[in-house]
Amino acid sequence: MGGCCSGCGKFCKDFKDFAIQGNVMDLAVGIVIGKAFGDLVQSFVSDLLLPPFGLLFGGVAFTNLTVKMHNFAYPNNPPVVLRYGAFIQHFIYLLVVAFGLFCVIVLVKRLREMREQQKAQEYTPVPEPSEEIKVLMEIRDLLGAKTEARV
Repeated sequence: MGGCCSGCGKFCKDFKDFAIQGNVMDLAVGIVIGKAFGDLVQSFVSDLLLPPFGLLFGGVAFTNLTVKMHNFAYPNNPPVVLRYGAFIQHFIYLLVVAFGLFCVIVLVKRLREMREQQKAQEYTPVPEPSEEIKVLMEIRDLLGAKTEARV
């Protein structure tokens, strides 16, 4: 009386198993870190990178760069505003994020190559002995067996 159908219990168990798996948790952590990284880059672009450029262009803030298009068809309506400064800011943001991701990908690639080189050095396979060495080893083993039989 106090529960639901048996299918619901199985569903809840399956969902719990899915949610606790490492992949889902890794994805959740990645999304949170990605959001924080995005906010950091957005602040870097809008608060640190673009203001000096704004000074070079006469002390203007990029977000305030607009073009007003007067509405000739409906003169009583406000003009249409194209905010190309905000577009420039978002484009620079995209370039900074792309460069950051490029650096991370190159770093991960180099770390993997270094690890593969270390593994290759650690696990150098022993070469197969030549036929002459095999014959000499056989003779050695026979002589050893013969010596042990005499003792």
